[in-house]
Amino acid sequence: MSSEIINDKERTNNIRMIKLIAVIFMSLLISGMKAENASEKTWIIVIDAGHGGKDPGAVGKISREKNINLAIALKTGEYLEQNVENVSVLYTRKTDEFMELRDRPEFANKNNADLFISIHSNWISKSTIKGSETWIMGPAQNDQNLEVAMKENEVILLEDDFSTKYEGFDPKSPESYIMFTVMQNTFRQQSTLLASTIQSQLKNRAGRIDRGVKQAGFWVLYMTTMPSVLVETGFITNPDEEKYLVSKEGQDYIASAIYRAIRDYINEIDKKTNISTSKEKEQVSTPDSSVSDRVPVVDELRYMIQIATSAVKKSLTPDNFKGFKDVVELSSQNLFRYATGSFSSYQQAAEYRNKIEAIYPDAFVIAVKNNKIVPLQDALNSK
Repeated sequence: MSSEIINDKERTNNIRMIKLIAVIFMSLLISGMKAENASEKTWIIVIDAGHGGKDPGAVGKISREKNINLAIALKTGEYLEQNVENVSVLYTRKTDEFMELRDRPEFANKNNADLFISIHSNWISKSTIKGSETWIMGPAQNDQNLEVAMKENEVILLEDDFSTKYEGFDPKSPESYIMFTVMQNTFRQQSTLLASTIQSQLKNRAGRIDRGVKQAGFWVLYMTTMPSVLVETGFITNPDEEKYLVSKEGQDYIASAIYRAIRDYINEIDKKTNISTSKEKEQVSTPDSSVSDRVPVVDELRYMIQIATSAVKKSLTPDNFKGFKDVVELSSQNLFRYATGSFSSYQQAAEYRNKIEAIYPDAFVIAVKNNKIVPLQDALNSK
């Protein structure tokens, strides 16, 4: 065998070896990228298209609410899936089917959802009224709010044995709504933030009249275990608004507004809980002797209130923090974050945050566990 043939074989083997090494390297690289991406938090978003099947919802002159709700819900999910990497979108319904009211929040609960958005179209006797409003769970502040909740809850009357299923709750009886006046919604603050963001986007993106954030006793929100809102996209009883709601352009703009609000909410929560792509670990330092003994028990989940951020390390003395004595330091790359309070429940922390709002208006609740800040939503879900 000539040396020229041997050299050709060697060159061929070398090329094959180089290709094999390249394939192995790329496989390891892709595997590492997948592992890194898998470690990032994925937000589970449940979108609920109100009504459906034998329940048409509000009926207008040219449309039925159930169809408008479904079109906007599906489009909102599509925008989220196309534009936000760390979300998983689930739907309570994707077709024109009837779904019992209690099954909607239960679906979100079973799937450990991070957010629940129920999409509806409004109805009122006066045809001149129009605009969008977003609702959170809470006691109705007036008769008009109660009337809206009653109408949305009436769907349970279409269900068999509804009185047993809903523990005697009668959607037409004002007395039944007393139960909502004594409940405490753990996620009220977050739900309000999401609702406000949705209203802002509906006004600025879709050009809707802003009717504000409201609260009332909606069963579909009452039974959820995550931040939840009900969006009334517009009034089907207003001729001009009904035409907008049934148009493809109108549905696209409204869906885009809701998607943008969810995106902004996720970014805001991730920012406040300091989720970082570099996965840096933030340590809670031990206060000096001048600080009182109200130090958080960081080996278990605790809720604190972040009150300040600084590029320069500060001494943990009351003079530096407007008289607060229980401040701890949390370092984050080139920044130092300072927090106060230590509570076992989010509700307690939120109440304390409200008390100190006049002193620190930009303060917000964070979660701390095992000497590091954890995503607030994860902490709430673990409870």
